[in-house]
Amino acid sequence: MSKFNKLAIGFGLSATLLTSGCATQNIQTYQNATPTFDMHEFFSGQIEGWGMFQGRNGEVKKRFYVDIDATHEGDDVIVLNEKFSWADGSKSQRIWRLTEQSDGRWIGTAGDVVGEATGDVVGNTLHWDYVLNLPVEDKTYKVNFDDWIYLINDDVMLNRSVMTKFGVELGSVTLSMHRKNTDTQ
Repeated sequence: MSKFNKLAIGFGLSATLLTSGCATQNIQTYQNATPTFDMHEFFSGQIEGWGMFQGRNGEVKKRFYVDIDATHEGDDVIVLNEKFSWADGSKSQRIWRLTEQSDGRWIGTAGDVVGEATGDVVGNTLHWDYVLNLPVEDKTYKVNFDDWIYLINDDVMLNRSVMTKFGVELGSVTLSMHRKNTDTQ
């Protein structure tokens, strides 16, 4: 085998390994997963959640509690008023407007989201992609969120979001959400 062929094979193998390491999961994997996730059903009323942000080395950097008031505007829009209480005593708020599209996809907007978040629901899973203006000390950074939310039962969801900038993982957010005033089975 020539030196050129070995070099070409080496570059091809390296490219394959690099791109496969960056691949995201396929939402169609969850096509038959139950219980089936109905956005209007779960995001209705009071929801509470507990979460944490971990740096890329796994160290927990921040912890939080979130209180969510989920209301509906007509048949297609869900409004999530999220009030965060951080372990360091600080507070923050985000208000999402989630709009169901005619093709079943979802579009989300919020004050700190750049443009629109796009989402798909398949089986028990919701997948969001969006860019968030993230304040860190005295600067704001635009970071990408790859957000996967899984309905565990009618009242509990688990969420894992990976944050990246220029394709480099910055860390992840893990969140458990629970609908209030319901009986979890």
